[in-house]
Amino acid sequence: MCSHRPPCPSADSPDHHTAAVVAAHPEQGWSLLCNGTIVFDDTGELLPDGRVVNPYRTLGRLAVAA
Repeated sequence: MCSHRPPCPSADSPDHHTAAVVAAHPEQGWSLLCNGTIVFDDTGELLPDGRVVNPYRTLGRLAVAA
């Protein structure tokens, strides 16, 4: 499937999100990777088999009442 050299990681590999972008739609907030993964601007992912990878969320600084 992938014609890149070196080949892109498969959708099952831990580094699947490093595959090459084959279609970018920044106006819609998503890109299609060479391995069939769809990545979203919020860091969520949709894998080719339908599994969902939830967005990575960081906690901001917590406000502490004085």
